[in-house]
Amino acid sequence: MTTVLDAIVPVALLISLGWVLRRREILGGRAFWDQLEHLTYVVLAPALFVSSIARADLAVVDPVPMGGVLLGSTLLVTAALLGLRRNLSMDGPAFTSVVQGGVRLNTYVGLIVAGSLHGTPGIAIFALATAILVPAVNVICVAVLVRHGSQGIRLRTLPRQLATNPLILGCMAGLGINLGGLGVPPALLDTAAILGHAALATGMLCVGAALTWQSHPLAGRALAVSTTVKLVALPLVAAALCHLVGVTGAAATVVILIQGLPTAASAYVLARRMGGDASLMSTITAGQTAAALVTLPLILQLA
Repeated sequence: MTTVLDAIVPVALLISLGWVLRRREILGGRAFWDQLEHLTYVVLAPALFVSSIARADLAVVDPVPMGGVLLGSTLLVTAALLGLRRNLSMDGPAFTSVVQGGVRLNTYVGLIVAGSLHGTPGIAIFALATAILVPAVNVICVAVLVRHGSQGIRLRTLPRQLATNPLILGCMAGLGINLGGLGVPPALLDTAAILGHAALATGMLCVGAALTWQSHPLAGRALAVSTTVKLVALPLVAAALCHLVGVTGAAATVVILIQGLPTAASAYVLARRMGGDASLMSTITAGQTAAALVTLPLILQLA
């Protein structure tokens, strides 16, 4: 329990700090936060994915069964959410926030918990799981935003949207460096890592800056659905699949952990940039972070 609290409390504090800074206009008004969001989206968050995936030890466990569980459970939950689309009685942008809240993961929280539970091997396994899952999650979220976002992007442009999305490009670059054995100078990866660490802070500050206590007509329903899916249903499905295919030990712990993490701050940034409901997304992010204080310790008992 203490490990989980140690990982999540800093996230909650950063979100709170972003809210205070925005309300007091200590750093300026909306224009400042718009620029910070853009910097996070096109530079800092992609750098995080490049540095973490490029340096992941992909030989630490057999990636096939673990990857099958991660991708299988994510696709099952995504299909369930798409099937519930009409029953949720919400517009397209709000639905994109529910989907992002249902599948995205806060890698910062997961990395700390994985390292605390299993040390260096746990961090390596978590990095491998991230290398498998993060690109797929980004493809899902971009596709849903193209289909249901408010920008009116046509489906035929989806390949171009995927090919030019900075988050997906960061994931692909990290995988290419890792699997291709490219001789990238360590100084470049170190630079990307520093930028990536900044993304963890700026992303959560932006979430806090966007928080509003004004009533959102869909807040209760969207938060309930996305939180139930992300913090309960998804890790339960992952645990069942681990048992089915024989994923055990630290690998099983990481799989259940990664699927039970609250959604990431990058979900808000993506919603802002691609026509999602950013206000609702910030509410879901903050709500899930608080709820994970309760759910994560319970979910990890399944491992």
